[in-house]
Amino acid sequence: MDGNVLVIGLGLIGGSIAASIKATYPSSVIFGFDVKEEQANLAKTLGVIDKVSNDYLVTAEKMDLIIVSVPVLQTKEVLQRLSKVSFSKEVIITDVGSTKEKIVQFSKQLFEASNVTYIGGHPMAGSHKSGVVAAKAHLFENAFYILTPDDSIGEDKVQLLKQWLQGTRAKFITLQPSEHDKVVGAISHFPHIIAASLVHQAEVLNEENNIVSNLAAGGFRDITRIASSNPVMWKDILIQNKEHLLQLFNNWEKEMTDIKEKLLRGDEEELVSFFESAKSFRDGLPVKQKGAIPSFYDLYVDIPDHPGVISEITGYLAKEKISITNIRIIETRTDIYGALRISFQSEEDRVKAQRCIQQHTSYETYLNV
Repeated sequence: MDGNVLVIGLGLIGGSIAASIKATYPSSVIFGFDVKEEQANLAKTLGVIDKVSNDYLVTAEKMDLIIVSVPVLQTKEVLQRLSKVSFSKEVIITDVGSTKEKIVQFSKQLFEASNVTYIGGHPMAGSHKSGVVAAKAHLFENAFYILTPDDSIGEDKVQLLKQWLQGTRAKFITLQPSEHDKVVGAISHFPHIIAASLVHQAEVLNEENNIVSNLAAGGFRDITRIASSNPVMWKDILIQNKEHLLQLFNNWEKEMTDIKEKLLRGDEEELVSFFESAKSFRDGLPVKQKGAIPSFYDLYVDIPDHPGVISEITGYLAKEKISITNIRIIETRTDIYGALRISFQSEEDRVKAQRCIQQHTSYETYLNV
């Protein structure tokens, strides 16, 4: 399939989609625009796109596919501007935002009387790296890619978009926009709020006793990782998914009141049941499957506290050409083993690293499941 494709926003997500289309359809021409001109030029240098667009409104006129890969509130601005373009032929426009209901309603009004087909999209994968330098064609492989077409959109258009995106090797799911926002609100948006709230609670307690920040350096820091996400981006997401999140707040408050009452009564059986049911559902969740929140592929290594131990391990990994995304010492004291946490880009890299370390050392390794 040949054609012209425009990607507006050349960060990790936009760059990776561009790379996947380019790899699948080498005869197509991939145009790229970014508000940061150096990002667009870098994308061309890296071969992610074929041509840099200096004005996406001019470039858009002759496109077959336009992918809007910018923050959710900016998406509305971009679509508003695109609605003024006189497209010379039929074009599909999609986005990659994590909220869909309001943007689909907005787009339906914008493009109702034009030859534009807008189909909401949400590739549910990411990375702990950002920018076009981290883009890769296989970023979305085996991840869920949700499409949220309006009821008026024909199935042929949805299939055409899937065909354009087949190089992502993602698992496509079609949902109603409102259904998408409700589900993603529960498994992604609301957990970010809870993580931030837990951090705030610890911060207040730390003002009373600064030992809190030291004790929180291990497991607490890990379970609240997502609280380190971009604050402005999450403000925008909360505003866009306000209605569903307010309902989740109501549900959460009800459950917290319930567990509080059980604790006040000292109802040990009910407390056990509370944790058992959560454990049962959590343990049944897919381990290796990609979801709404990027997975953390961590490997823990028990290491002794002696000079050169970290460079020893990273040296073995480097020889095997296994890339790491982060490395941190959880705890080490003289003559006592501590844990080295090494983070990887994929489950495959983590498995390779574990085999490599087991082959070359006697250090115990284990996964964070």
